[in-house]
Amino acid sequence: MTSVYLNPAQFKAELERCLNCPTQPCFKACPTACNPASFIQLAKIGRLRAAANDLRQTNPMAHVCGLLCPERFCMQACTRGRIDFPIHIPAVQAYLMRAAEKEGPSAESSCPESSVPTQGSAVAVIGAGPAGLSAACRLAQNGYPVTLFEQSDRIGGALNMIPAERLPCNALAADWNFIQSAGRITLRLNTPVPDIQKTAADFAGVIVATGLPIGGMLNIPGETDILPYQTYLTNPETYAGGGNVAVIGGGNVAADCALTALQNGATHVELFVRRGLKHMRMSARERNTLIERGVEITTLTRPTGVVRQADGLLTLETIKTRLTEGKLTDIPGTRLNCPDWRVIIKAIGSVKTRFPESATLIEAGDCKSGSSTVVEAVASGKAAADKLIQTLKEKTSSP
Repeated sequence: MTSVYLNPAQFKAELERCLNCPTQPCFKACPTACNPASFIQLAKIGRLRAAANDLRQTNPMAHVCGLLCPERFCMQACTRGRIDFPIHIPAVQAYLMRAAEKEGPSAESSCPESSVPTQGSAVAVIGAGPAGLSAACRLAQNGYPVTLFEQSDRIGGALNMIPAERLPCNALAADWNFIQSAGRITLRLNTPVPDIQKTAADFAGVIVATGLPIGGMLNIPGETDILPYQTYLTNPETYAGGGNVAVIGGGNVAADCALTALQNGATHVELFVRRGLKHMRMSARERNTLIERGVEITTLTRPTGVVRQADGLLTLETIKTRLTEGKLTDIPGTRLNCPDWRVIIKAIGSVKTRFPESATLIEAGDCKSGSSTVVEAVASGKAAADKLIQTLKEKTSSP
């Protein structure tokens, strides 16, 4: 199995390719305002811990993001891409974080706490996924006591659905160690919050980062026989075993479902994607991993129904599609029945739920914007925390 981390030779080669552009387009492209030009230059002169600390200043989940960030941010902006190919900046970031963590903790690698006095206003964050963790860290760094509510028995939210071969558990653990080093964070696992408005009355401010619990709908006959990705990835062992597995969708979550199915012993795994290969919302590295692992990718194909067979297996009914001037249309006469699926999984995104926001009740992450990347969720959590901090400061200073 290919390592998710660069080896030392690859890491050094990526560093040497950096042009140290004066305009730093990679910095401008990062949702969390990480500066690749800065941490790469530190790494070039051997200051790996300083480079990792530089990352932590803007991204409390720098290790996880290094492993999961897509190409469309810093890499797409990288000037080197106009010469040959972009520097694999997220992979450099992941290497740096792991290297620094292997050296052990230092005063510089912890959240600053002593220099910021504790504020009198207690706040709450609901949801311990990337957005919630980022918000909690930002609030704690600024002196606010934070109660972090999480309905499950572990932190991470949707990160816990990602296979270990893409996201080793040590990465999330390392980021959490940094976040809680800020102090002032009380984590309450196995604590759902059924009434957000009522909970908000007990705190000076609340950030809601509950993710996307409601799966999107295909609106096709037989859809009740399709597993939502949340159901599948939360308890994949329930569906372990041989047979054929179909995954409907072409994004990162679909890739996670496919890899998990292979780990569970599936004989054949196939992705069905409405659009073309270049429109799939996953990195080239992830797509290549699927191909290397033997996952079939059937593009320009739309599911139209599911029928349960007499033997209990499923038939997926499909039709081919065509993308013309940005519009996707069905191609007449191309309907096809694909039989003998043991499991069909739906990974087409989720539906966001909304509630009335206020100055002290703020949404963050996927529940605010819909499905997004981890780095965008982290940025959203930071932004929500900054907004709440500003509001609380204004209230404190008001006569």
